[in-house]
Amino acid sequence: MTARWVVDEVAAERDLSITWQPISLLFKNEPPQDSPYYESTAATHKMLRVMESVRAAGQEDRVFDLYWELATRIHHDGDRDFDVKDALLQVGLDDAHSVAGEDDSWDAVIRERMDAGLALVGTDVGTPIIAWDRTDGERVGLFGPVITRVPKGEDALKLWDAMMTMGDIDGFWELKKTRTERPEFGERPT
Repeated sequence: MTARWVVDEVAAERDLSITWQPISLLFKNEPPQDSPYYESTAATHKMLRVMESVRAAGQEDRVFDLYWELATRIHHDGDRDFDVKDALLQVGLDDAHSVAGEDDSWDAVIRERMDAGLALVGTDVGTPIIAWDRTDGERVGLFGPVITRVPKGEDALKLWDAMMTMGDIDGFWELKKTRTERPEFGERPT
């Protein structure tokens, strides 16, 4: 939801240049292998390996395209058993990247990139994390926003601007309220 908000509603209006970074819930939460949560986090971790293979091939600008395709299949189509090769081909990438999913040599770069984000916000958070350079040049990050629907137009920009303002304030740490609704993913992106 946060990615859709930033991409669909904010990026063009605030002239953002976005670099997408991995966060592995397999690494972050370390679910036991007999946990029902393990299989889904292991599957998405393999997808991160594939995305890092794309990035390493000099296609940083295509990482988001693949992320979007994977997320759309999972969240809009309810499909968690798709072939990553098909997703790669759907966005015009070489399906040979799919072998990275089984290659744990990609884990070091995933952990390094993930740890850089967590260093900005702490380890007691999850995803999403948004990082930027404050007006004084200091690199900061905030966990969130966790949203259940994508704000549109002026509301989307007000939320972005408020987040930037909060990140500019020394000593600001957290806002939170209990979530009472499930995400509304809206129509499938095309």
